[in-house]
Amino acid sequence: MESLKQLYKIGNGPSSSHTMGPKRAAEQFAARCHDVDAYRVTLYGSLAATGKGHLTDVAICSVLQPVAPTEIIWKPDIVLPFHPNGMLFEGLRAGQVVDSWTIFSIGGGALANEETVHEEPKSIYPLTTISEIKAWCYHEGKTFWEYVNDCEGPEIWDYLDQIWTVMCETIQRGLNNDGVLPGGLKVARKASTYFVKSKSYSDSLSSRAKIYAYALATSEENAAGGIVVTAPTCGSSGVVPAVLYHLATSRDFLRIRILRALATAGLFGNIAKTNSSISGAEVGCQGEVGVACAMAAAAACQLFGGTPSQIEYAAEMGLEHHLGLTCDPVCGLVQVPCIERNAIAAARALDANIYATLSDGTHLVSYDKVVEVMAETGHDLPSLYRETSEGGLARNYDRR
Repeated sequence: MESLKQLYKIGNGPSSSHTMGPKRAAEQFAARCHDVDAYRVTLYGSLAATGKGHLTDVAICSVLQPVAPTEIIWKPDIVLPFHPNGMLFEGLRAGQVVDSWTIFSIGGGALANEETVHEEPKSIYPLTTISEIKAWCYHEGKTFWEYVNDCEGPEIWDYLDQIWTVMCETIQRGLNNDGVLPGGLKVARKASTYFVKSKSYSDSLSSRAKIYAYALATSEENAAGGIVVTAPTCGSSGVVPAVLYHLATSRDFLRIRILRALATAGLFGNIAKTNSSISGAEVGCQGEVGVACAMAAAAACQLFGGTPSQIEYAAEMGLEHHLGLTCDPVCGLVQVPCIERNAIAAARALDANIYATLSDGTHLVSYDKVVEVMAETGHDLPSLYRETSEGGLARNYDRR
């Protein structure tokens, strides 16, 4: 299992798999193939089906166009075997292909292909299931964040400090921005309005309104192509920051405790990424917003003093109750229903925390089992419900 540095990444929205990943791929191809007359990039499957709404072509051309003229070819009907988000980069000189590279954006901004699968994984975690890690916690008398510290080393805290700073900055920008989001759906930003209204409500409703506002703030910044942190993806980037920001500002938790909660959240996200997927094109939105909800629930439960069993229970509920969630972005934009889903999932994460904290942590279904079922469910979903904008809300929404 890789470092949390590969899970929490800072970059531009609106999509880690459709924007950040393709941009990284373009940068790598340009570095190895720069003495050319032109570039040709063919996008396949989900990457082509929703690429325009996700600004995939803009991200790629921002890197390649300054080097040489770049042509983007869209082939949504062709799905390459390795992953639905396939890209073929070609460098041309005198009309002839002099270099080509097929690569896949597999979620969270990560890249892979058939060749990298056979490479030795950059694993720093000896235990790769929550059941094993929880048993370690009880044996050692430690908690999940201490396992992260033992595996990653003390330098992880400087990295997580940077991640938390960016998360806070994104929320603050989002709360102070107004107007209509780009893309043609004419979706108005709501974060600032929700935050202002929260001031006039009673404690309980005010708390819920703030949670919505913080999640909307990040998700709206993401939809506008702003700087966000993948947690675990851009499309689900509003959930974890909203929960932690709300608890940090309302409960006065010390910064170090927030960073430890981020570490625990990352551990649960990493398990899902390693043993299933966080790619909407591969398993649907359950792998994005569902995993984000699990991460946030685990973080919140830790902050409130939950035992390892209670923390795992909170995360399990966060993911279990998102099983089967489809990825059906209207017009290929990370706006409808994505933005609202982040807000609702943030509130659900806090509910899962409360439910788990009230219990003794005993539960029948483990987090690992839910991750396994998520993978099975995602693979059983028809492709039109996995980030192609061909089914669900995307198909039935009338733009007129």
